[in-house]
Amino acid sequence: MQTGIIGTGRIGSTLARILVAAGHQVVLANARGPQTLGPLVAELGRAASAAHPAEAAGQAELLVLMVPFDSVRGLLPQEAVRDTVLVDATNAFDGPGAPRDLGERGSSELVADWYPGARLVKSLNTMHFETLAVAGTAPERTGSERLAHFVAGDDVKAKEIVAGIITDLGFAPVDTGPLHSGGILQQPGGPLFNRPLTEAQALAWISH
Repeated sequence: MQTGIIGTGRIGSTLARILVAAGHQVVLANARGPQTLGPLVAELGRAASAAHPAEAAGQAELLVLMVPFDSVRGLLPQEAVRDTVLVDATNAFDGPGAPRDLGERGSSELVADWYPGARLVKSLNTMHFETLAVAGTAPERTGSERLAHFVAGDDVKAKEIVAGIITDLGFAPVDTGPLHSGGILQQPGGPLFNRPLTEAQALAWISH
């Protein structure tokens, strides 16, 4: 599967590295243009390429947003992501470490409003990049000791596709439910944000 990653900071670059290591192809994009991604593409080899964000959206079967939340609206043409599995891995903050007050709505619900027709899944936003880099292949992380990545959304098949990617990376996919309630659990201020849990711990928490 060709996975597009929009945003190539520490977390986006880390995701690209572990995807390529797991046998996936990636197309990378950022706000500064593909010419700035030469070193990363060279590091990743033939499985990686660089493009402008709209081009990456057109090429990818699955697209991951790893940019600042305030950059999401208007970043991509709506038609470019219609019917695309769009993973919202962004986090809405007001200042360092302060969750943004969005009233009764989850941040991913706003992203869904901005990109109608996209098959939106909230995922890959709760784990620190240093943990993401190594935890999926750590020898002690097997079976129910794998660390969990959470998925929330209203499109069951889209969640299954994202869960498959998570499994390929050596993590355990755990479904937190619909985009509204499940996404709120995962976003900053929610009980699952930046809280490394094993699969067993996550399943126990979800079922309590």
